[in-house]
Amino acid sequence: MISGAGAVLVCAGAGMGVDSGLPDFRGDHGFWQAYPPYARLGLRFAELADPVHFVEDPSLAWGFYGHRLDLYRRTRPHAGFDVLRSWGARVFTSNVDGQFQRAGFADVAEVHGSIHHLQCVEPCTDDVWPADDVAVDVDPETMRAASPLPACRHCGGLARPNILMFGDWSWVPGPSQRALHELTAWRRGARDLVVLELGAGLAVPTVRRQAELASAASGALIRINPREPDVRHGRGVSLRMGALAALTGLARRTG
Repeated sequence: MISGAGAVLVCAGAGMGVDSGLPDFRGDHGFWQAYPPYARLGLRFAELADPVHFVEDPSLAWGFYGHRLDLYRRTRPHAGFDVLRSWGARVFTSNVDGQFQRAGFADVAEVHGSIHHLQCVEPCTDDVWPADDVAVDVDPETMRAASPLPACRHCGGLARPNILMFGDWSWVPGPSQRALHELTAWRRGARDLVVLELGAGLAVPTVRRQAELASAASGALIRINPREPDVRHGRGVSLRMGALAALTGLARRTG
């Protein structure tokens, strides 16, 4: 399928970054293993990824996201990203880490936004701007951020990451929507499309649904997942592997 592909679409979930050393936050245990301070506090990922904290407890909110922003900036994408880029792949991802852009991809549709961009907490406008100059000082023991916290460049109030959180009615979707519209237009013109789904679990099925929808007409779906690789109704190929091992193996086979 890959050798004969006229176009390649990558649909990537959190498992894509595991081989780069990033946690995938799979279940409470996986999250607490990555962040022991939150285990001591009994706080789960879904509880922390709630926009209410930016209003009620900004130090807690920016402690969580500030640490992740620093982690993603320091992380180097694994070699599997280079394989995908050599195939000229377009990207749809639920990841907010910016790893595809760091690996050199220009066309990335980030359905849940990006930690590398900010917006106003209110929001006072629909503006979204880069977080390039943001540095958040986080205490590793308490996971709380010290002042000053990132501010809105328009009203001077608190800023937050431009990420779709749980129960989020304040997210500004503009950049994500534009990228999704561009991806849809590209898909309409793509011929002999092959879809590679990488590290997308069942807990939040956004990526899996996109991969199945994009490959529905042809069945040209390759699902790469070490734990949940099954393809419904035999409409595709399943590989029970991690992203890096699968992509390097596919690269050798396609030569």
